[in-house]
Amino acid sequence: MPITPTSKIWMDGKLVDWDKANIHILTHGLHYGTGAFEGIRAYPTSEGVAIFRLREHMARLVRSLKVLMIESPFSVEEYCDAAVETVRVNDLPEGCYIRPIVYLGYGEMGVNPLPAPVNAAIAVWPWGAYLGDEGVKNGVRMKISSWHRHSPNAMPTAAKATGMYINSGLAKIEAVKAGYDEAIMLGPDGRISECTGENLFVVNNGVLITPPPSDAGALEGITQDTVVTIAKDLGYEVRFETMLRTDIYLADEGFLTGTAAEVVPISSVDDRLLADGKPGPITKRIQEAYFEAVRGKRPEYEHWLTRV
Repeated sequence: MPITPTSKIWMDGKLVDWDKANIHILTHGLHYGTGAFEGIRAYPTSEGVAIFRLREHMARLVRSLKVLMIESPFSVEEYCDAAVETVRVNDLPEGCYIRPIVYLGYGEMGVNPLPAPVNAAIAVWPWGAYLGDEGVKNGVRMKISSWHRHSPNAMPTAAKATGMYINSGLAKIEAVKAGYDEAIMLGPDGRISECTGENLFVVNNGVLITPPPSDAGALEGITQDTVVTIAKDLGYEVRFETMLRTDIYLADEGFLTGTAAEVVPISSVDDRLLADGKPGPITKRIQEAYFEAVRGKRPEYEHWLTRV
């Protein structure tokens, strides 16, 4: 999906023009994938634009840096303030996507990352439904990827690290070229992990089931956590359980969760329809509640909103 340029990008504590937000070709993170990032969304509400679960995202960013042995140049509060400022200065009344990134910069080369300087940036831009409006409405076609998710002892799967997403990119390419919308990735032991950038839920007999965070290499999702809370508040039982691919084939319903994707129904997996292939009633109810929450229409979730 093409990026629509905005006015300013926050870089190392300063707002710079979009076209001047550049890095050197010998930036360490470009060559070795040394960095961590987040994806956050801001939404229009009746009281102006609000950023959804900002602090939780920035806290995860700092945790990722700790895992990667990268010293964060800013605190969680400073990242939050910078995100609010960047959204405000770019004047995006319909909301936007927010991309904070902390990476090793220019000045040192070689596999050893310790001597390299640390840089931080936050960019914002308008971004529609990651898997398309049609997918949000009617569901997406999924494929079990031949690419497995990282082993936790090969890559730190609890960190949202930049270089690790080569793994996701390969699975996405495979799925798209085969005619599907998205890929489901298995962990090293063959259990369901997650998708290329989303967590996964199935519904069986009215119970929501999702793989445990970090299980089989899955990232602990903030949207996943949001949906767990919403589902429980709506009276549904939620379980964290390991799953095999056949558990998805035989599910009554299924959906994906992620900041970019939001809440997206699954219509089929490996050409097997989930039930009748249409979004199920529980999926639709969760999806509706989620979209109301992010837009400030659910007072009980006001604490998740940071007003701009």
